[in-house]
Amino acid sequence: MSESQDSEGAERAEGTTQRLPVIEKAADTGGGTGGETAGETGGAYEAPPVPAGEEDAAGGSGRFWSARRVPAGIVALLLLLVAGAFLYDVAAVRADRDALAWRRELARQLAERPLDDIWVLVGAGVAAALGLWLIVLAVTPGLRAVLPMRRTHADVRAGLHREAAAMVLRDRAMEVAGVQSVRVRMGRARAEVRALSHFRAPDDVRADLDATLAEAVSGLGLARPPALTVRVARPDRKG
Repeated sequence: MSESQDSEGAERAEGTTQRLPVIEKAADTGGGTGGETAGETGGAYEAPPVPAGEEDAAGGSGRFWSARRVPAGIVALLLLLVAGAFLYDVAAVRADRDALAWRRELARQLAERPLDDIWVLVGAGVAAALGLWLIVLAVTPGLRAVLPMRRTHADVRAGLHREAAAMVLRDRAMEVAGVQSVRVRMGRARAEVRALSHFRAPDDVRADLDATLAEAVSGLGLARPPALTVRVARPDRKG
């Protein structure tokens, strides 16, 4: 009797267990490699406007600022070496020792060479170029590969890498019937999609791609959705 009760309890437990659905999706590992013929069709899709409730949040989402660790580290190391060398030489002079040969030679060259000397002009140009480079790094945000997303909360910021956004658009484009291969170039302001159609008319494929990719672009949640350009062509015929 105990065995029958155990079997009934097991059947009851199995009856209440449900199998969760599994979504499988094949990843597109590469872009299109085929050529394009004169029958290519193209169109431009303007990104949908931001909803009224999200305009303020989207407007305040600027680009992310880079930490600039490598330039800052190089500048700090150079300043440390130069300052350490001068400090050591000044301390040696204060201790009644002769100044280092390189500092005496540098002082002599600066005193004797005229301002229009070629080496003086070259040194001044290099210093000016380095200074301009540091100023550009200081006033520009960097991180061009990260696209800012719309801010739904004031204290939360999110970004999406260009490669990830291009992968999403490529996967959505491969779901359209008739698309053989897709190549996506994602920029900060524009996304260019080139597709090859192998059994449907290019115009019909482009119409479906326009609708599908328009939905995909709006679903990315970007603060400034890129303008979308879609081009469809037939693959080259192999002789």
